[in-house]
Amino acid sequence: MPGGSINEDLADALTGKVATNAVAQGIMIVYTGGSSPQDSAPQVMRWLAAGWLVPGVPNAVALWLVIGGATVFLLSHTTFGRTLYAIGNTERAAYLSGINTRPVTVAAFAVCSAFAAFGGVLLAGHASKAAQSMGDAYLLPAIAAVVLGGTSILGGRGSYLGTVAGAILITLLQSILSVAQMPEAGRQIIYGAVIAAMLLLYGRSKREA
Repeated sequence: MPGGSINEDLADALTGKVATNAVAQGIMIVYTGGSSPQDSAPQVMRWLAAGWLVPGVPNAVALWLVIGGATVFLLSHTTFGRTLYAIGNTERAAYLSGINTRPVTVAAFAVCSAFAAFGGVLLAGHASKAAQSMGDAYLLPAIAAVVLGGTSILGGRGSYLGTVAGAILITLLQSILSVAQMPEAGRQIIYGAVIAAMLLLYGRSKREA
């Protein structure tokens, strides 16, 4: 559904994602009456998030290594990955070169949505329960980690390993803010400032290019 709501304009695509998320949350609240349908997450979700399949390696870490390796390979060594970068850089030029851009763009949004859903499963398993808004606190830090890691929201630039580095930096920043007893509102302001600054930087570099 999120993939089907996008078009060739990136801003409209992001707006469509946000709107779809709002509709889905509204339907979920109506269906559940605003309460969690069960007191604890299923055992399989708790095992995926906090269990151990390989001694010494938590399942969440093992899953991240497998998915991360597959993502690096997909982006760096496949036609699909190179096509994504081409579309992100200049969608019009990619289309004129013979690339059918819409299916690739829809597939990219669908894959990202699947990863986000799986992340929600792991989060619910880690917390041992689920709530409608339990992932909201991760929205701005996640975006900040991506842009801080060198990925341009304007498209055509970025890497998975850079995003990992950005996530590590954001985690360190969160630790510093926790030690400084920064209130949640202040943290959100800092994350928003990081995103805005990186957007201005990427926008300027893209115009100069």
